[in-house]
Amino acid sequence: MKTNTSKLLTKPSSLLPLVAAVAGITAGAAQASEKLDVASAYSTQNIFGQSAQNISDRISTLTGGEFEFAVHDPGELVPPFEIFNSVSSGAIPAGWTSIAYLSGNLPIANLYGALPFSPPAEAVFSWTSAGEGSELLQKALDPYNVKFLACSYLPQEPGGWFNKEINSTDDLDGLSMRISGLGAQVLNKFGASTQLIPGNEVYLSLERGRVDAAEFSIPQVDKAMGLDEIAEYYYFPGWQQGAGWLALLINQGVWDGYSDAQREQITTACQANIQKEADEVIPAQVETLRELEESGVKVRRFPDEVLAALHGAWEEVRDEQMADSPEFAEAYTSLMEHAEKMQQWHELQTLSGTVNTQGD
Repeated sequence: MKTNTSKLLTKPSSLLPLVAAVAGITAGAAQASEKLDVASAYSTQNIFGQSAQNISDRISTLTGGEFEFAVHDPGELVPPFEIFNSVSSGAIPAGWTSIAYLSGNLPIANLYGALPFSPPAEAVFSWTSAGEGSELLQKALDPYNVKFLACSYLPQEPGGWFNKEINSTDDLDGLSMRISGLGAQVLNKFGASTQLIPGNEVYLSLERGRVDAAEFSIPQVDKAMGLDEIAEYYYFPGWQQGAGWLALLINQGVWDGYSDAQREQITTACQANIQKEADEVIPAQVETLRELEESGVKVRRFPDEVLAALHGAWEEVRDEQMADSPEFAEAYTSLMEHAEKMQQWHELQTLSGTVNTQGD
């Protein structure tokens, strides 16, 4: 496979805080201003960080340049996994990250982007924005003094990168894998060793053997990170993580300090960004997969027997989560009921298999 000498997306960021940006900001002291400093968990050199920058550009347009949405790369303000606590305390005013990264604090967080065997993206987004999903998540975040806005569309991810074929669940025993969320708990039931590694460390962790396999993102991001250079097999489907999204987290005091017009401008920019990405992202992933296969990557599907076993283990993990957390049980039940409504509609609208809807 061709070696990409540019590792801008994969080398660990230098965790040198911008002292000038943070100095003097005490816990809970963040204030609303005409500049919103946003600590991103993702480099602005990849599409996740660029997504935040797109919101910044749109807000600038909407406000005629009077409001600045300043996106900071990982480590410039705080390390990626410290974003939530820093926004909560007011040490920084805002962050850009995956809700799934908050699962250590919020049991329901995995429902918002890291749910194994998830309903389709359309159902997840509908529940999050128009169903109970938004209300339930905000209720869970209120004690932490954090306001959230869904701002970015993520389709279902691949199952991950491996340097050996996965022919049975025996191949998972002893496997060390970078994986996040509840999917990690599922793999642990098969003897795998799992760990969550920040995105900017995934390449080196896989290259140096810290992990044997890794799942991170969609093909476009994985390719840009160079994961195709150090892993031979790219497995589908992404059973471990259905449709998800990235969130803008804002200290509640900062959010409350903005005018109604400013809050509406930020919300509108996020909604427009979701629609833009939903329109563009899937065709781009198919094109990227074609490029990966041409470069020698072996795209595979997990055997049906492996998927069935993973699903059985997931049901065990799900039941454990529901027993341990009433909040998780409430939110999961709500999501599945909402998804069932969506499914009923699609079943009524499904055309006969004999009808050619693609043309001649």
